Amino acid sequence: MSIGALTSLVIVETIVLALLAVVVVSLLRSHAELLRRLPEPDEGHDHVHDDADRERPMLSSELPVPKRIASRAHDVAGSTLEGDQVVVSAASGTNTLFAFLSTGCLTCQGFWDGLRPDVREPLPGDTRVVVVVKDPAFESPSRLAKLAPPDVPVIQSSAAWDDFGVAMSPYFCFVDGGTGELRSEGAAMSWHQVSSLLTDALFDEARARELG
Repeated sequence: MSIGALTSLVIVETIVLALLAVVVVSLLRSHAELLRRLPEPDEGHDHVHDDADRERPMLSSELPVPKRIASRAHDVAGSTLEGDQVVVSAASGTNTLFAFLSTGCLTCQGFWDGLRPDVREPLPGDTRVVVVVKDPAFESPSRLAKLAPPDVPVIQSSAAWDDFGVAMSPYFCFVDGGTGELRSEGAAMSWHQVSSLLTDALFDEARARELG
């Protein structure tokens, strides 16, 4: 091979290497820019939680204290699972805990399970439980048949949800059976918590009557 040919080959190789160097530098810069724009791991993690917190409904974890000025509770009118019409009076003479549950609520499952006769514990103040679900169009009849306890009233009534202003489930409304007044209401996470809070509510109410 002549000297001229070798010289031309060296020049071509030099040009190719220069072009490769330019390409590599460009790729490195692009990669660096992408890394710069990515959030830090902790920052991204926080954003995920922020978004989840915004989307997740905020539920109260306890029932409020007894109301000093109680409001009149509504009677609950609806139908049984067999389709019979029924009305539960607020002023029935028996303290009543209206438990607003649903067949499609994951948190409600624990409350349905806790109503089974073999595990159910009595609530303070001889309080009875009346479960209120929405109208049949909003619930699963087959799920209700499996979940409903045999000895606890289950009433289908979307109107009751509206009357009591219930916007979430599980939700509980404690009604004084003697006066028909709504004494306490809110959400809870377990029957144990509901029982404990009702005990406190009844005690505080009794003290208020003694002092009043």
